[in-house]
Amino acid sequence: MKNLILGIDPGLAILGFGAIMCPKANSKDAVAPSSAKSIINSQAEQMQLLDFGTIQTPAGTELGARLCTIYEDLHTLMEQLQPDLVAIEKLFFYRMSNTITVAQARGVLTLVLAQHKVPIIEFTPAQVKQALTGYGNADKYDVQQAVARELNLEDIPKPDDAADALAVAITAYFYQT
Repeated sequence: MKNLILGIDPGLAILGFGAIMCPKANSKDAVAPSSAKSIINSQAEQMQLLDFGTIQTPAGTELGARLCTIYEDLHTLMEQLQPDLVAIEKLFFYRMSNTITVAQARGVLTLVLAQHKVPIIEFTPAQVKQALTGYGNADKYDVQQAVARELNLEDIPKPDDAADALAVAITAYFYQT
C-alpha cells in the first residue's frame, strides 16, 4: 500500500511544496524518530518524487489578495494530489514583521488542510536537518544535497523553497517508518 506525503515550507511570498510517494508504514516496523537516519538508505529506494514547486504571491500586492491566492492554489493542489499526510515546517522566529505575515499564510494553509480533512505533522528546522543529515545544525546546502540523494535526483530541486518542502516530506516518511 502506498502513502502520498505532501511537504510544505510555509511562506507568504513563496510557499514551497513537494510530494513523494512511499510505502505505508507498518506499526510493527516503526522506529523512534532519533533512529530515522539509520533507515534512510534502506527506505530511500522506495520513495518516489511526484511533484514539487511553489505558490508565489507578488510583493506589493494587498495582503488579502495574497492570502486568497494561497487559499485557491492550495485547494487546487490538494484536489490534484489528494495526499494522505501533510508535513509542515514549523515557523522559525527571526524577524517579527516577517513572522506575522508568514503566520497569516500558515493560518490559510491550516484552514485548507482542515477543509480537506488531511492529517498534519509538523517539524522544526532542526528536526528536518537531523533526519536528513544526522546533524541538527546542518547548513541548507547539505540538506538540499540529501534531498537529491534520497530521491535519486541528478540535481538539487529548485527553487530552494521546493527543496525545503521535499525535505519536510522525507522527514515525515522517516518519522513514520
